[in-house]
Amino acid sequence: MDLASPSTNPTYSSPVITSPTTPTTTSTNTTTLATTTSPSSTPSRYENQKRRDWNTFCQYLRNHRPPLSLPMCSGAHVLEFLRYLDQFGKTKVHNQTCPFFGFPNPPAPCPCPLRQAWGSLDALIGRLRAAYEEHGGRPEGNPFGAKAVRIYLREVRDFQAKARGVSYEKKRKRPKPKVTATPQSAAAAEAAAAGSSAG
Repeated sequence: MDLASPSTNPTYSSPVITSPTTPTTTSTNTTTLATTTSPSSTPSRYENQKRRDWNTFCQYLRNHRPPLSLPMCSGAHVLEFLRYLDQFGKTKVHNQTCPFFGFPNPPAPCPCPLRQAWGSLDALIGRLRAAYEEHGGRPEGNPFGAKAVRIYLREVRDFQAKARGVSYEKKRKRPKPKVTATPQSAAAAEAAAAGSSAG
């Protein structure tokens, strides 16, 4: 989810990470450039997104009136931040008075607002919760894990499911196939059990 809007949020300069290149020779004695990458030198997509989200949230705190420091931040401020992000949303969420309320694919345009999708908000809170603790915050005082935030996310999920006619039920994991013992392994297990009971 891209939280930054060029008109309202500042851009953050991030270092460009380049992979070192080393010359290698092929069998025909021509030199080519091979890129060597180290797993620890390149942050994952998740880490990059978490850093961008954290920078956006910290910028929001600095622009808050009055400005807020991180230790003063509470679940209520996180809710304000989530509502603020709705203006950058791309998901059509129908009002209850809209004739397309509950339609996953409405047949015509309507004036209902665009919002942040519940799944995006849920993932965002997960990243910010982790980033808060990585920046020295205590887990028991983590505002992203506050009860009010969990309730808000649940309400957004339920309302968007009704308004958009979309189910957010978790997919059930398939049960692991049972391992059936072969006659040889069953005989070996019986022999081992008999040997241990005899001793």
